[in-house]
Amino acid sequence: MSAVVDKEKCTGCGECVLSCPLDSLTLDEEDGKAAVDSDICGECGACIDVCPAGAISL
Repeated sequence: MSAVVDKEKCTGCGECVLSCPLDSLTLDEEDGKAAVDSDICGECGACIDVCPAGAISL
């Protein structure tokens, strides 16, 4: 299981991208929202803690 981004809540601020120690998050070029590479995500929760919109869960 990996982090999941609620695209409705995501503001595209990029805080999660900066916080991820494994670089598993990016901002989608099409919609500007966060996207998780589930093959890389280590389920550490760092992105959840920094998301101001509460858009990320495990």
